[in-house]
Amino acid sequence: MLSASQKHILLAIARGYRLKDHRDIEGNKVFILHAPDESGEPVAREDVETLVDLGLISSNKKFPSATYWLTPAGQALAQQIAID
Repeated sequence: MLSASQKHILLAIARGYRLKDHRDIEGNKVFILHAPDESGEPVAREDVETLVDLGLISSNKKFPSATYWLTPAGQALAQQIAID
């Protein structure tokens, strides 16, 4: 079962937000959920990793900033959560 913060990320991506990781020169990652107005909200690395491990989101694995999207399983779950 997903946590509230994981559901928030999944639904935000489904609504057009962009989840990106940003790396600094030392290779540290920060995950930011970018709204359509370009404002950003940091999200927990653990939540992103859980969603990736569950196969609900994937990324383009680019450096220094990867973009994440919903997989078909993530899309289906986001639709189900939005209905509930």
